[in-house]
Amino acid sequence: MSDGLTVEYQIHRHRGARCELREGEGPAEPPRADVPPGNVPRISRLMALAIRFEHLIRNGEVDDYADIARLGHVTRARVTQIMNLLNLAPDSQEEILFLPRTVSSIDPITERDLRLIVAELNWNKQRRMWAGMI
Repeated sequence: MSDGLTVEYQIHRHRGARCELREGEGPAEPPRADVPPGNVPRISRLMALAIRFEHLIRNGEVDDYADIARLGHVTRARVTQIMNLLNLAPDSQEEILFLPRTVSSIDPITERDLRLIVAELNWNKQRRMWAGMI
């Protein structure tokens, strides 16, 4: 008899390099006590993604938005929509990054909701529009 623990589960491979576990297969992780309930809002994740993309471009790890689009399997237009979040006033960006977690499946603020604000170049007007939204 051995003292080790063996866990077995199936990994289903599909064409390409992606692997995935199917629901109900494999070990389930117990909920962590230090993580509050709910999900990080999608707009917060997109804001963080825009910041990360900007970092990748500045460091020369990718050439441009087209490279990001190719790597992410999205359109260049979608990458531009995400990157436009960087046009927000820095304090608004910070507020978006630290929005409270959502417990419902519907996020109260979407990227589409912010498009008018992002199109405004005056940060003071942006702040007023943002305050009206939240």
